[in-house]
Amino acid sequence: MHCTVRWGGPSGMSFHAETGSGHLVSMDGAPEGGGRNLAPRPMEMVLLGTGACTAYDVVLILRKSQQDVRDCEVSLQAERAATDPKVFTSLTMHFLVTGKGLKANLVERAIKLSHDKYCSATAMLAKTANIKIDWTIEEVD
Repeated sequence: MHCTVRWGGPSGMSFHAETGSGHLVSMDGAPEGGGRNLAPRPMEMVLLGTGACTAYDVVLILRKSQQDVRDCEVSLQAERAATDPKVFTSLTMHFLVTGKGLKANLVERAIKLSHDKYCSATAMLAKTANIKIDWTIEEVD
């Protein structure tokens, strides 16, 4: 895996990244740090990447389990250390899994497998953060 991150220049604290797969992402700092709040902060990118990583796993596992999953949303709330390095110290994830006839035990299993085995981002954050997970199933017609 590879990426390149470039500073946007002396007029601010924006950064532009190009991923190894050819995608572009912008990030910016908070105004109090010289940024202009034009894009997500780098640590927000870590958090949203974690959410996407685990949601990807859950959908994939549910599909492989023959579940009719229609949507998967994960809301993440993180707290950071007060001093540098300001690592994540706690993380709460709430999954809202929507589908038709979803089996609760299979949803729980998919989330647990993602957390315990497959999600690399969650595994890294678990080194510094206490992670709490809960979930809700929403039935559709």
